[in-house]
Amino acid sequence: MKGFGKRWEWLRAFGPGPVTVDGKERLRACGGALLGILLTGLATRLLLGPGSGLPLLIAPMGASAILLFAVPASPLAQPWALIGGNLVSAAVGVTCARWIGDPIIAGAVALGAAVAAMFLLRCLHPPSGAIALTAVIGGDAIRASGYDFLVAPVAVNSLILLAVAILFNNSTRRRYPHPPHLHHATTHRTADARPTDRIGFTPGDLEEVLKRHNQVLDVSLDDLESLFLQAEMQAYRRRYGEITCADIMSRDLVTVEFGTTLEEAWTLLRRHRIKALPVIDRARRVIGILTLADFIKHADLDLHATLEEKLRRLIRRTLRTHSEKPEVAGQIMTAPVRTIAASTPIVELVPLLSDGGLHHVPIVDAERRLAGMVTHSDIIAALYRGRLTDAARAA
Repeated sequence: MKGFGKRWEWLRAFGPGPVTVDGKERLRACGGALLGILLTGLATRLLLGPGSGLPLLIAPMGASAILLFAVPASPLAQPWALIGGNLVSAAVGVTCARWIGDPIIAGAVALGAAVAAMFLLRCLHPPSGAIALTAVIGGDAIRASGYDFLVAPVAVNSLILLAVAILFNNSTRRRYPHPPHLHHATTHRTADARPTDRIGFTPGDLEEVLKRHNQVLDVSLDDLESLFLQAEMQAYRRRYGEITCADIMSRDLVTVEFGTTLEEAWTLLRRHRIKALPVIDRARRVIGILTLADFIKHADLDLHATLEEKLRRLIRRTLRTHSEKPEVAGQIMTAPVRTIAASTPIVELVPLLSDGGLHHVPIVDAERRLAGMVTHSDIIAALYRGRLTDAARAA
């Protein structure tokens, strides 16, 4: 039975895999491929004219269109892969056709040399292998054109198809092209890693794993990192997803309005022993946040005085009609301020509070009115309670 199971698993590898895109994405890819080949053929005919004797479209462009419109995020579908791969493969194919008499041998050598050249130039593009073969066995007209084959139709087809792909993909909300991931060399002074990076994986970790894997993957490093991060977030959401911001937020809030004097706002901070005051309008919608850091930032630190004297000078109300210094909360508050819906799972707050530099996040209800506040301590307490719950369930 074990032997049968292994054979069955091996046979399953010949079957189709699961589809991970919806009907809308499939329709988008089909429409893009149709439009790309149509416009490429029409534009090439307009440029070359019907009497050129060369094909206006070459078959490998169909394979290129599938990559550019169905998997535009693939490293094999990026502009340099398309243009560089097609041109170098065409040059290799023409050269082999000229110097090797047997077309079978010439085609095999052309394909192997084209793959080697694409690896060397970092422009691997699978349809380019078909272009190398086309240059060898594509017919008398193509062989007679010699190296002109690189310009027409290869370069012309490739450039037009690329232009259509850029316009179509971006107009349908698919970022294209994707810039290559550049690994930055480590300097003598290493910047402190983000808090979430200290215990999670980094792009450098992915690069090392891919080197050991030693196979070409049809996914960019940036996309791979993004997928892993989203998978981690999904796992956290599955584990802590039942805990929302509404469950852990502080509801008994001290707030101020735009016109609250700095003296009154400072008194509220000291009296309630808090570090931030949401600034709201009359509809209780958040328009900013006032923190201790805002007071310090506007305390005119260039003056030769102690911090206490500077703060006292800033906070003290001016009795004159006009004042050159800030007088009310709205003049020194941080705005705009990031707010989060009360129904948001707490796992989505972790990157904001750890990597985003936020210390206090106002929570709003369905009508965008202030409902509460979440701080670092609230997140830590919630995660700790989640751990205790997990331990209790396991026991």
